[in-house]
Amino acid sequence: MNYADQRETKTSSLPLKAILWGILPLILLIAIIGTIAKVGTGIESEPAAPIEVVNVEKITLNDDGIQVKVLNSGPEEITIAQVVVDGAFWNAEFSPSDTLQRFERGTILIPYPWVQGDPHEIKLITSNGLIFTGEVAAAAATLTPTGKLFAQYALIGFYVGVIPVGLGLLWYPFLRRFSVKGMHVILSLTIGLLFFLVIDTFEEGFEMAAEAPGVFQGTGLVWFGALLSCLFLIAVDQSNDRKLSSRTLEGSRVSRKIATGIGLHNFGEGLAIGSAFAVGEAALGTFLIIGFTLHNITEGVGIAAPLLKERPSWKTFVTLALIAGGPAIIGTWAGGFIFNDTLAALFFGIGAGAILQVIYVISKMILKESEKRSLSPVSWLNFGGLSAGILIMYITALMVKF
Repeated sequence: MNYADQRETKTSSLPLKAILWGILPLILLIAIIGTIAKVGTGIESEPAAPIEVVNVEKITLNDDGIQVKVLNSGPEEITIAQVVVDGAFWNAEFSPSDTLQRFERGTILIPYPWVQGDPHEIKLITSNGLIFTGEVAAAAATLTPTGKLFAQYALIGFYVGVIPVGLGLLWYPFLRRFSVKGMHVILSLTIGLLFFLVIDTFEEGFEMAAEAPGVFQGTGLVWFGALLSCLFLIAVDQSNDRKLSSRTLEGSRVSRKIATGIGLHNFGEGLAIGSAFAVGEAALGTFLIIGFTLHNITEGVGIAAPLLKERPSWKTFVTLALIAGGPAIIGTWAGGFIFNDTLAALFFGIGAGAILQVIYVISKMILKESEKRSLSPVSWLNFGGLSAGILIMYITALMVKF
């Protein structure tokens, strides 16, 4: 029996005494924390001002008035004593109560005669005199969830996600006519497209994080989501590399990864569109649909690039278009019906990490092929392809930014 086998045998049959020594520090740690929580530190000090935080999560306008959904993200319970709308005090109904425990959500019903198109300001005053504000930029009746609206949102997501990606994939026969150097340029173009997307995804995530309750550390969720998703996908990729060595399978897998990363990004685009319609910004929502549709057609080129040495069936292209574009439908539903800033920040982080992993995989493909054929991996042509990818995405993004 060798040394490794001996160690494995010892590890698998730990004596009771060793197990107790492993558990003892944890028991003592729990006891210390419990003592501190119960007895305190002995330092008595009163805060200069009460610590209260009320987050206005959603404002809904209907025939009955204004409905405000709030979250108590502060350290202690709060009581909402008064409600002020446009400078006037108003009676309100609270559900479940006007007092909210930490992390408890509540709904405030205000019978206020809001005016179509006018801005409105809602102020919530706690029993300690702190004021928290929610605003409606331009009042419009909130859309009521119905089967018809559900289908309309799905159609919008299909227009924005699946169709433009599918149109981009139609360039595949043209792209296959390129030489090896030309293929590397197309792959570099794909990296450029993805570089722009990952930066854009991070920016969108940080915007959502800024709107999320501070206690949930939205910025950290973006970074953690990106790091963990990127490392997880790299680990999965390395595990698959041990099982599959076929270059054909490699190209197909890379295309699916690109489609998955882009799909997570398009989920965020769907969130933006659905949210715009949910708050009555129909003009903005329509503008986003047109801009994202033009923007997303270039994504099909990036998905098709790893398949240039293969002959995939039409079913493969349909599947890739659905993987990359389908999440836009889900995002539109989420934005229109159940939008949440905290979860949105996390999803954007996961999407950014997925795109980073795809950039890593494609770069590794170019390096591997260049070494095999004695080509320069960072040639002027490849640099030009990468720059062109960034420029294309930047120009098409001008159709969306506002």
